[in-house]
Amino acid sequence: MAQDSPKNSAAEIPVTSNGEVDDSHEHGFNRDLKRSLPAGLGLSETQITSHGFDSTKEGVVEAGAFQGGQRAQTKSGPVVLADEIKNPAMEKLELVRKWSLNTYKCTRQIISEKLGRGSRTVDLELEAQIDILRDNKKKYENILRLAQTLSNQLFQMVHTQRQLGDAFADLSLKSLELHEEFGYNADTQKLLAKNGETLLGAINFFIASVNTLVNKTIEDTLMTVKQYESARIEYDAYRTDLEELNLGPRDANTLPKIEQSQHLFQAHKEKYDKMRNDVSIKLKFLEENKVKVLHNQLVLFHNAIAAYFAGNQKQLEQTLKQFHIKLKTPGVDAPSWLEEQ
Repeated sequence: MAQDSPKNSAAEIPVTSNGEVDDSHEHGFNRDLKRSLPAGLGLSETQITSHGFDSTKEGVVEAGAFQGGQRAQTKSGPVVLADEIKNPAMEKLELVRKWSLNTYKCTRQIISEKLGRGSRTVDLELEAQIDILRDNKKKYENILRLAQTLSNQLFQMVHTQRQLGDAFADLSLKSLELHEEFGYNADTQKLLAKNGETLLGAINFFIASVNTLVNKTIEDTLMTVKQYESARIEYDAYRTDLEELNLGPRDANTLPKIEQSQHLFQAHKEKYDKMRNDVSIKLKFLEENKVKVLHNQLVLFHNAIAAYFAGNQKQLEQTLKQFHIKLKTPGVDAPSWLEEQ
């Protein structure tokens, strides 16, 4: 009796009525496999081709990019950046290049002037005013040093007179037979010390005012003069370049260079003219301010010195009131900002 062998799914090959292999199960399997894959993951389309059970080859899986049931074709090409996107490193490199070129031109111009080979733009009237200003600054600095020395020496003398007055006063109390003599000297030294402090206040006010004029007002003007001189060197450097290009041949290669040099020359010429005008204005205002300040300070210095050595205490005090000078009391600190409020 023949026994039915257990069915093997791999051995079951459905056929149609015409004797052809029925592949509807294969298409159904592929369809179920595609549905089981998550959507939107960009997976490749999968096609499974099965062979007969007696074949030595297994199923072949073919993969391709899945886009709407069709295999996508990738396109590649050059990436073009927008003009608005700039590289910071390239910008810095361009700035360094321009600075190096400008420094080279200015250095060459300075060396040519020192060697007597290059021409130099000179404003005779303005240059004379600048030379006078620099000479006056040196003289004012010398006055400041001497006035500071006088102030230090006067301070030491006033300090000594105050100590001497205290010593005379102490001896006046302890020496009955010389009580009046020591007392007179004590009062004299204390009066001299008081008048010396008044004179010292006037001298220190003179020093502070002249110091502000020399080290702030004049120094600010000289800084503008330095900027003017730098602009003059740049102007002469680019003027020399333009003159050299104009002396050479004119063709398709040199014309763009001449136009660029003309543009740079014009820009530096405008800068030079502006700085020259600024220096002229500052020198004018500085002269007016200098005359006003020094007039008041010299009158103060003269009146204070004359009143002190004449022994005119009232005139000395009146001089300080005239210039609104307040003396600082020895041993008393300046009020804090809370107290001033």
